Amino acid sequence: MSSESESVPTGETWPAGESIPTGEPVISLSHVNHWFGSGDSRKHALKDITLDIQPGEIVICTGPSGSGKTTLLTMLGGLRACQDGSLKILGEELHGAGKEVLAKLRLNVGFIFQAHNLMMFLNARKNVRLSLELHDQYYEQDMDRLAAEMLEKVGLGDREDYFPANLSGGQRQRVAIARAMVAQPKILLGDEPTAALDKESGRNVVNLMREMATNHKTTIIMVTHDNKILDVADRIIIVDEGALASKEAEAVFVGRMRETGS
Repeated sequence: MSSESESVPTGETWPAGESIPTGEPVISLSHVNHWFGSGDSRKHALKDITLDIQPGEIVICTGPSGSGKTTLLTMLGGLRACQDGSLKILGEELHGAGKEVLAKLRLNVGFIFQAHNLMMFLNARKNVRLSLELHDQYYEQDMDRLAAEMLEKVGLGDREDYFPANLSGGQRQRVAIARAMVAQPKILLGDEPTAALDKESGRNVVNLMREMATNHKTTIIMVTHDNKILDVADRIIIVDEGALASKEAEAVFVGRMRETGS
């Protein structure tokens, strides 16, 4: 998760056991800005982002490389602090929030990292099981069985005892996807989740995401350049030079992507 050394509370939902009131967005950003660096080298990475995302909504975030998409995604996952503006997730204001609050948030978020971030000394099943071990409600259940079932769903039922070094790049990505999804998080974030996958595996993964969104009201945000999965989205947003593109620019950009992916 985060590279910072901090204690992560286990077994807590956040806010404490409560759900978002009906009709309220799961994620709400209002005039959010973010900068990197200081002085003359200071870079304005996110510019006046205002956005609401609803429970069970699947949002694809795309745009040119280096435009701020991953910065936005890591902020939504509690891996980066909100510096300016308002960021509410699950009804809680995160602008100015401390490490403990951000750590609690991450218990409600499944994050699919582009670089996998698997534990190389654990086999596939134990990597997936790690997510379950953060939540008290799974301690009375057979976590090995739940992890194995999730691996089966992503097409790795015959690889649960394999270590990451013995898996292909696409297989490692599917282990990372299984790890992010197994605890049925309230929010699922993916940074190029299908980039290393073939067409069939990618389609299987986005179908699982659609099932989570429909059955569990999981809110899903994916940063992707994969034109083949645009159809799974309820909404597509474009980030360009740190800002959300206009509706007109979105329509043109998405149209070109669909043509390229057809």
